[in-house]
Amino acid sequence: MEERVSCLKREILTRMGDKRPFLVAIEGGSASGKSTLGGALAKALDATLVHMDDFFLPMELRTPERFAQPGGNVHWERVKDEVLQPLTQGKPLEYGVFNCGVMAVDRICRERPREVVIVEGAYSLHPQLRAYFDLKVFIQVEETTQKARILARNGEKMLQRFLKEWIPLEKAYFEACGVKDCCDLIL
Repeated sequence: MEERVSCLKREILTRMGDKRPFLVAIEGGSASGKSTLGGALAKALDATLVHMDDFFLPMELRTPERFAQPGGNVHWERVKDEVLQPLTQGKPLEYGVFNCGVMAVDRICRERPREVVIVEGAYSLHPQLRAYFDLKVFIQVEETTQKARILARNGEKMLQRFLKEWIPLEKAYFEACGVKDCCDLIL
């Protein structure tokens, strides 16, 4: 992990020049290490960290038509409207945090963005979002490692749900939207 963080830190510092805030997306499949890497990198750079998990799709948007769209199972519109557009306009962050326990936004995150802002999570490089990012990173994970991590983190019942539902949606999105192809770095 330290090697990846050092590599990414160097890459960001080399690329950012006078660009503030410098926006980084860390994309990848379930249990690939996006959150871990994003957290470690944010600490190393004293960066702002935004989690795509805070933008789960609300119940009223969970329709067959929406789920038929590659990447349609995330509320990318809120990411764009509440995070990325304000950042490019030099405004502070103020976005709703989705709580899966109540299946709704239940609190507001407010903070002044630091020089580097990292958005980590699956669907962070949705086609409607990717143009905002200055550095796009994709993390690959071996299938056996992915299964072991999900099992340890979420248990057997949720592993089956990941395998049958979420991982196939992620793979379809990666392929249909050319996610790896748009990335600057693949780890």
